[in-house]
Amino acid sequence: MRHFIITALVSSLFALPIAVSACGGGGTTVDADPFDTFELCWQEHHVMESFTAARAIEICCIDHPIGPDAANVVCGDTVQTCETYVTASLATGDATTDEITEACTNYVPDRAG
Repeated sequence: MRHFIITALVSSLFALPIAVSACGGGGTTVDADPFDTFELCWQEHHVMESFTAARAIEICCIDHPIGPDAANVVCGDTVQTCETYVTASLATGDATTDEITEACTNYVPDRAG
């Protein structure tokens, strides 16, 4: 009987789907929860999940629907449109100009791939 229980437990472990959170690509499952605002997305990824400011920005630009917009469109197609959107969407002091530029410079090629 004990052998049956152990076998059943081990078998059930292998039957569970394994999901890897992979915001920003690089994995099999992307966290694509929608956010009402870019600020809320950034707060979750930077403050709560401890991604760098630049990485949190890029994650929000690529992976999450923001407000009425679909994922991977809110930050635009260029570094300049990204910088303008992010600067206007984050609270003053959330990210430095350098962090926003870094995020947007990485965002443009990363959003396509």
